[in-house]
Amino acid sequence: MENKSASCQFVAALDSIVGKWKPIILYHLLQGEPLRFNELKRLLPNVTQRMLTLHLRELEEEEIITRTVYPQVPPKVEYSITEYGKSLAPVLETLHRWGKLHVERKQLKDAQNDSIETDRPEA
Repeated sequence: MENKSASCQFVAALDSIVGKWKPIILYHLLQGEPLRFNELKRLLPNVTQRMLTLHLRELEEEEIITRTVYPQVPPKVEYSITEYGKSLAPVLETLHRWGKLHVERKQLKDAQNDSIETDRPEA
């Protein structure tokens, strides 16, 4: 495998799913049920409306999610994961497991550092 092409493949993959909110959006949509914009907004309380809209558009452009508009008043729009988007499930599950282990490792390290600092005699 050539380094340059591998680098391009990583960049292409990460560009599609990386962002503060994209993995969380995908996690919720991978649960199976289509979600409306306001439902997603409630599930991600710290996201701004602008950022949620931007990430949803980017995911839709990549054909990872689909946006369905229902012709009714008031307008109803739902977002759901595409079959192509479902192929990200194992990647996101692996990333989630690694993240959990990473957080636990950091907490253990912090606890050990706190213990070392409290065991030191004060000068």
